[in-house]
Amino acid sequence: MQVIQTPEDKLEALGIVLPEVRRAVGNYVGCVRVGNLIFTAGQGVDQYHGKLGKDLSVEDGYAASRQSMLNLLAVVQNEVGSLNKVKRIVKLLGFVNCTEDFIDQPKVINGASDLLVDVFGEKGKHARSAVGMAQLPGGTAIEIEMIVEVEEEKGD
Repeated sequence: MQVIQTPEDKLEALGIVLPEVRRAVGNYVGCVRVGNLIFTAGQGVDQYHGKLGKDLSVEDGYAASRQSMLNLLAVVQNEVGSLNKVKRIVKLLGFVNCTEDFIDQPKVINGASDLLVDVFGEKGKHARSAVGMAQLPGGTAIEIEMIVEVEEEKGD
């Protein structure tokens, strides 16, 4: 008999505990649900600051991207109660704080994408953009936002 693991089970097996939901630092909310889609606000990281290609390596950026995704998953879990309600990760938009000549934005945002596939399998595969920025709020190394399809709520 095959045991079906929930995304929370997979996170636990990876030794990952989701962080507390970060407080918004402006006049916005962490996510907005429209029907069965959740649009998240961008999530930076507190652990990694500076520019990729100057202050931080691609490996640092990968780790920062992974941490940003954990922040995003905490927002989604807080919104719907369980990551098991995620039907599909639809799209990521990854911003990388980098030097003008840095060209490895996709390798940096792979930290988030790889984690999603590890946790959700095929449902974690998504469309994605990874772009370089001259600066990000607070000097964070990366910021990611995503669109997630979740199960319809009863009564929708």
